Amino acid sequence: MLILVGLGNPGAKYAHNRHNIGFLALRAIAQRWRFGPERTKFNALISEGAVETPGGPVKALLVKPQTYYNESGRAVAEAMKFYKLTPADVVVFYDEIDLAPGRFRMKTGGGAAGNNGIRSVTAQIGPDFRRARMGTGHPGHKDKVMGHVLSDFHKVERDWVNALCNACADALPILAAGEDERYQAEVMRLAPAEKSDPRQSARDGPLN
Repeated sequence: MLILVGLGNPGAKYAHNRHNIGFLALRAIAQRWRFGPERTKFNALISEGAVETPGGPVKALLVKPQTYYNESGRAVAEAMKFYKLTPADVVVFYDEIDLAPGRFRMKTGGGAAGNNGIRSVTAQIGPDFRRARMGTGHPGHKDKVMGHVLSDFHKVERDWVNALCNACADALPILAAGEDERYQAEVMRLAPAEKSDPRQSARDGPLN
């Protein structure tokens, strides 16, 4: 079984923030694989389903913590303990400011790189979970990061956001089979995005 976590903040005012791209990815996954209805458990909105792989269906639980971004680890730890799983069974989808918009990278373990949601998950279950890093670009200076991640995607960005989220959903059987590097490659094949300086990409983005 897999626990697929999306990081974000609850509530309509945050729904289209860069910080909420993890929630958007889980929404695409739920629609693509016809997961069950959402319900509240583990301080999160959860839904259950399965992903078809060549080796058979893999059960999965979608988890959207409702504790706000900086306390996301509480929900992850509760779900992992309930299902008696390990960090290797947990995949966290989240916004990565150190990747250019639309870029995607898988990683297992490591530090939080200033991401308080990842720091919270690490504090609760240790660092050895799998990370699906969804590039949103960097505003260019650390003082601008909070405003950047809590601002909405521009209208012209929504095409690549939707493409990336749908690619994460369409390629999911590869992730469910445990082939993270292949999953990364397939997501980028389905939703190609140019390599660029994440700071330059964000600074040069369109204005609302």
